[in-house]
Amino acid sequence: MKKLYNALMGISIVCLIIIPILLIGGYNVYLAPVVTTLFIALALGVRGHRVLKSFSFTIWIFAAVSVAMFYPDYFIEINGFKLNVLIVPLIQIIMFGMGTSLSLKDFKRVVKMPKGVIVGLICQFSIMPLLGISLALLFNFPAEIAAGVVLIGSSPSGVASNVMSYIANANLALSVTLTAIATLMAPIMTPFLMKILAGQFVPINFIDMMIGIFNMVILPIVLGLLFNHFLHGKAKWLDRIMPVISMVGIAVIITIITAAGRDSLISIGALLILASIIHNISGYFLGYWGCRLFGMDENSCRTIAIEVGMQNGGMASGIAMQMGKVATVGLAPAVFGPWMNISGSALANWWRRKSQKEESSTETITNNSNPATTDLADQ
Repeated sequence: MKKLYNALMGISIVCLIIIPILLIGGYNVYLAPVVTTLFIALALGVRGHRVLKSFSFTIWIFAAVSVAMFYPDYFIEINGFKLNVLIVPLIQIIMFGMGTSLSLKDFKRVVKMPKGVIVGLICQFSIMPLLGISLALLFNFPAEIAAGVVLIGSSPSGVASNVMSYIANANLALSVTLTAIATLMAPIMTPFLMKILAGQFVPINFIDMMIGIFNMVILPIVLGLLFNHFLHGKAKWLDRIMPVISMVGIAVIITIITAAGRDSLISIGALLILASIIHNISGYFLGYWGCRLFGMDENSCRTIAIEVGMQNGGMASGIAMQMGKVATVGLAPAVFGPWMNISGSALANWWRRKSQKEESSTETITNNSNPATTDLADQ
């Protein structure tokens, strides 16, 4: 298998070399298969490398986006059936999967760590929405694109933040609790923030959006919680398959949105990518230092930074769909999602290595300061 993985990495490198040659030579007609092959080979190839394999899912997203950009017609409509109809049901399935991974203990932790939860929620629903409206105005995006930037900032964190907190050796219990509580608050907070911040760009119906989020997010999570409570351990196949279904669902959603908004992406794609990068990284930075100002411990600061910087792009995409503006309002969530997985993985792995070095240094200092330990080690 190692040889196969290396061969796939080799194919991706060859494609990377060919792409600029095709661009310079004007052979744009061959770009689509070469770019698609690059990402598919890379997504499979990194599975054979311990450090890089965590990026496999994100690379698959880039492969899906590439196909959607080159062949959009295949992902807009099939035999009269509009594929964007699949977005909300897919999000409901993903949210059900999130519910099955939660339990009542995750909500009871609010009593045990009230300061962390309160500080995390304040940061979650202030930093990212304000960054969103600031970037939308700074970049002077068209109205509906600007509303999408605010929308991704006004959404709660998603399951991806829990995974990154786990990788980072951060406070996983706080991460899961924050995600759960922020998601339950979303039917009120997201429409409220959209109304006061994005109402200048597009009409926002508070009640319709609240009901839409409840049906799309809260109801499936509650059903998942009930499933987990009454059937925990009795459907192990579901535990194994739900993460895969969720990842495929996210890829399909992003592909459909990319295809629908292809023309808008071509015209403002670079600026939207830049805005998403600034939005995401600023969320990490301000989330971390905001918590430091509140006197939180290092692990909790890292956790809340990840929670703030990583948003629930799927939910934001579903809201855009329910608004009937998935090709415009839905673009920012579609761009933000893949990037936050790249940055989140990088940040989590950096913090993990930093924690391991700190633990190693502490053990060395402890051993050196304890002669008895040193003597025993010498024996």
